[in-house]
Amino acid sequence: MLAKIVAIFLIVMAVLGIFGKLRMPGARRLAEKKCPRCGRYRIGKGPCGCGEKKG
Repeated sequence: MLAKIVAIFLIVMAVLGIFGKLRMPGARRLAEKKCPRCGRYRIGKGPCGCGEKKG
């Protein structure tokens, strides 16, 4: 009985993982928010801070 419950749980988790990889909501918008040079997330509409000269 316990093995059957564990097997059903693992199957359900695998199905959820497959559907999560197929269609993650907002993945394209998150990719657009990253800086193409350094890969950090930009906050707001301004440029990333990696381009500024320090010192």
